[in-house]
Amino acid sequence: KSRIVYCEQQKVKVSGKTGNRMQNGDGRMKILILSCNTGEGHNSAGWAVKEYLELQGHQVVMEDMMLLKGARTSKAVGGAYVGIVKHFPLLFGLGYRLGGWVSSDKRKSPVYYACSLLAGTLKGYLEQNRFDAVVTPHLYPAETLTAMKKKGWLKIPVVAIGTDYTCIPFWEETDCDYYVIPHEDLIDEFAKRGVPREKLLPWGIPVRQNFMKEWDKREARKICHIPQESKSYLVMGGSMGFGKIQIFVLELACRMEADEDMVVICGNNKKLETLLKRELVHRKNVRVLGYTDQVAAYMAACDVIFTKPGGLSSTEAAVMGIPMVHTNPIPGCETKNVEFFQKHGMSIGKRSFVGQVRAGEKLLDREKLRVEMQEAQKKNSRPEAAERICKLLEELVGKANEMID
Repeated sequence: KSRIVYCEQQKVKVSGKTGNRMQNGDGRMKILILSCNTGEGHNSAGWAVKEYLELQGHQVVMEDMMLLKGARTSKAVGGAYVGIVKHFPLLFGLGYRLGGWVSSDKRKSPVYYACSLLAGTLKGYLEQNRFDAVVTPHLYPAETLTAMKKKGWLKIPVVAIGTDYTCIPFWEETDCDYYVIPHEDLIDEFAKRGVPREKLLPWGIPVRQNFMKEWDKREARKICHIPQESKSYLVMGGSMGFGKIQIFVLELACRMEADEDMVVICGNNKKLETLLKRELVHRKNVRVLGYTDQVAAYMAACDVIFTKPGGLSSTEAAVMGIPMVHTNPIPGCETKNVEFFQKHGMSIGKRSFVGQVRAGEKLLDREKLRVEMQEAQKKNSRPEAAERICKLLEELVGKANEMID
């Protein structure tokens, strides 16, 4: 019996019954999701896949690959990345451009050789835990898994997930079974960089179930304690606190009308949360939050969202159909994210804080603009990504197990 997984521009055909002899003996898979502690976007995509797989009854383990070498290694890698992004963004942007110039499918980069140092450790972990397949929403584990494959140490399928609306440097030197990318318009870019076209699946970036359900706006506002009749802004600063978001928030607060309110979510950025609470203590129509697990509810409750153009946060807002203004991007892949969203009518992006505020005011006041943007978001969003990845894994694992039988 054959089953076929379709995408818009190609099909993946895998023979064999799904789950005829999987890890648990009852059709359930055991899947490893490997991420890395360099920003929350990659992790969010991993958690979305984990959530959907578990809803289907599969067993899933999600790991920070660097933790396999110890907490010190994970902290050093994540800390170095976040530190450069926050304090030396121009240097990060330069590094990104250099990576784009030197990356090639004809040779391996220093990134590959650094990641290959973890191949032995990961080999031991996989042998000990006996997974059916690996999913990675991050380049670094894909590099390590590629090194293992070259040595003949990897026998299970690997599916990679691109979490930005561009082909970041060095994807082309990895060797995964399939690459799930955000949109069909990116196929040519990935293929030109050297990723085999037949391995590209333009299924979208996976988001968690809370961002996919039909929210009632009035109910969301009750949950978030937002006045029902107010015009509401939501500001998302991102997990790394890049972009001097405090200047933007203060500019917006000064321009708000009496019937408008704003919620600012600072996440784990305690310094930003403390600063904004101190500066805005007398403004009753501005609320500053730290970490919250109700981000989907706050998105559903707002009229316009201002968000850093990370691939995940932007995708979550687009899937929910929230009129969006992008704040200052991290130079590199986030610049490409803004360009993609603007080109497809899914957001507005301006260079200056004043320009961003005015764009939000324009969206808030003009229903026609909001509706047009929401239609573009609906057209270009792919909310079924996690479901498709699940079906693909079932096909790949089913084929592998049939070959063993």
